[in-house]
Amino acid sequence: MKTKIINTPDMLKAASRRKEATVFVPASFDKKDELQAIIKDEKYYIHTYGCQANVRDEETMRGMLEDVGFTQTDKPEDASVIIINTCAVRENAEDKVYGEIGNLKILRKKNKKLILAICGCMVEQPEILKRLMDTFKEVNLYFGTHEIPELYSLIYQAKTSEQIVVAIESKPGEVVEIKPARRSNEYKAFVNVIYGCDKFCTYCIVPYTRGKERSRHYNDVLKECEELVKQGYQEITLLGQNVNAYGKDLDEGKDFADLLEAVAKLGIPRLRFTTSHPWDFSSKMIDIIAKYPNIMKFIHLPVQSGNDRVLKAMGRRYTREQYLALVKEMREKIPGLSLSTDIIVGFPNETDEEFKDTLSLVDIVKYEAAFTFIYSPRKGTPAAKIADNVSKETKSARFMELVKHLEKHIEEHSASLVGKTFDVLVDGVSKNDKDMYSGYTEENKLVHFKGCEQMIGKIVKVKIIESHTYSMIGEIVNG
Repeated sequence: MKTKIINTPDMLKAASRRKEATVFVPASFDKKDELQAIIKDEKYYIHTYGCQANVRDEETMRGMLEDVGFTQTDKPEDASVIIINTCAVRENAEDKVYGEIGNLKILRKKNKKLILAICGCMVEQPEILKRLMDTFKEVNLYFGTHEIPELYSLIYQAKTSEQIVVAIESKPGEVVEIKPARRSNEYKAFVNVIYGCDKFCTYCIVPYTRGKERSRHYNDVLKECEELVKQGYQEITLLGQNVNAYGKDLDEGKDFADLLEAVAKLGIPRLRFTTSHPWDFSSKMIDIIAKYPNIMKFIHLPVQSGNDRVLKAMGRRYTREQYLALVKEMREKIPGLSLSTDIIVGFPNETDEEFKDTLSLVDIVKYEAAFTFIYSPRKGTPAAKIADNVSKETKSARFMELVKHLEKHIEEHSASLVGKTFDVLVDGVSKNDKDMYSGYTEENKLVHFKGCEQMIGKIVKVKIIESHTYSMIGEIVNG
C-alpha cells in the first residue's frame, strides 16, 4: 500500500516557541455531504490512553464523528473506524499501545475497508512513528494532536484512497474552538483552558507533543462553563498541561486565579483543576481556593524529587525549600486540604542520599495520594542524553521503599476519615462490586456504598465506616 505523507514530526520544530498562537474556528469541510453518503450508518471505536487532556480530545473526536453520521460502539470488531488515542509520558503506556495494535491488526486483515488509526502523543515522536509504520503495515491513518480539527478530511482521505495517510505536523499550535463535541459524562465535564507547555522539564516529552502554552480566551471558557451549569452538570474540571500558567500569553489582564474565581461564581456545585506546576502557583490562587466552598480542597502538585540537585537537573525551576514553603502556605490557608503528587524514582545519576531527600520530603508533606514512576527516557528530551549509572535493581528497590513511605501516610489519613460524613458525587455502580455504588468526596477520595440508580449524578451524604487505604466503604446518611 502506498503512503501519502502530508506532514511528519520534527522534534526541532516541535520545540519552537517563535510563532504566536492564533484562535480560530476551523472552516467547514467542503466534502462533508460526500463523507456522510459514504458512511451509511457505520460505527466507530476509540480507545484512549493517558491524561484528562487525551480524554477531552476523545470527546472532540467523538463529536465530530457523530456529526457526520457515525455511531459509537464498544466492540472494535463492529467498527469501520478504530482510533487508538495514545500517550507518550511513560514507557508502560507505549507498551500497552503496541500490544493493542497487535491484537487489532487481525480485524484490518479481515476487512480491507476498515480504517485503523493511531493518533495522539506517541506519533508526534519521529522514532516511534517510524517503528509503528515499520511494524504495523495494517495501520492506514496516523495523525497528531494538532490534526484533530482536520479529522473530517483525514477520514475522507483514508476512506476514498488505497493509501496510508500520515498527517503529523510539529508546530507551536493554535487554539481551535471545535464544535460539536460529545462528552463522556452527563454530570462531570472537562474544560480545556490552556494547551501545551513551555516548561521543558528535561525528562518530559509533553512540550514537544502538545506545543507551546496557549490560553483560550477568558470569555470563551466562561461561556462553555455557563452552558454546562445550565445543562445541570455537577462538576467541572479545568484542564491544562500547566493550568496555572493560564493567561500569561494573552493581553486580557486575567490569570488563572481570576478564571477560577469567575467559574466558581457561576454556581457549579464542584470545581476542580489539573495539573498545576509549583513554579506558577501563586498566593492569589491559594486565597481563591480557600474563599469558595465549591472549589474542591484537593490539589495535585507534582514535586518529582525532594533533592535540589535532581530538581535542577530535571529543570523544575523551584527548590525543595520553595516547594515546602508553598505546601505550608496551602495547608495553613486551606483547612481540610488534600494533596497529591507525582514522583520520579531513579532519575539519571540520582544517589542514595538524594533519594533519601525525596523520602524525607514525603514524610514532611504527608501526601493523601501520589503517582509514582520509575524513570524511563523519552527520546528527544535532554535527560535521555544523560549517562545513567542507576541500575534497574536500584531503581526498583527505591520505588518499593518510596511506596512504603507514601502508603504509611495515606493509610493514616484514610483511617482518620472513618466515622466522618462527606458529600459524595455518585458516579455509578462500582467497577468491582455490582451490589455497590461509588463516587468521590470533595477531597477526591473514592467511596463505595449501598445505593440506587436514582443517585447517579447526584451529591449525597455518606458516612465512612471502613478504610481500605486507597478507597473507603461508607453508608448513606438519612436514607
